[in-house]
Amino acid sequence: MEFKDDLFNKIERKTKVSKDTILSLAKKLQDGNMKDEGTLREVIHTLSSMTGKDVSKEKEDKIIKTIIDDKVPKNVDKMF
Repeated sequence: MEFKDDLFNKIERKTKVSKDTILSLAKKLQDGNMKDEGTLREVIHTLSSMTGKDVSKEKEDKIIKTIIDDKVPKNVDKMF
């Protein structure tokens, strides 16, 4: 399915994140092993860069452990 460029243009204007960056991250998520520490670190670093938010080593380790141990809530309500 091909996304319309106007959607990506709106996202880019709002977030300053390019279409190529979004598609690259989507491909990484689709192709990557989400139980692999290296893949997870790469995704966290990419998201951190995209959002302009720093993620400490401690927080990154905690996120990775949560994902690898399969302790991510399946229900969005339990995330907050």
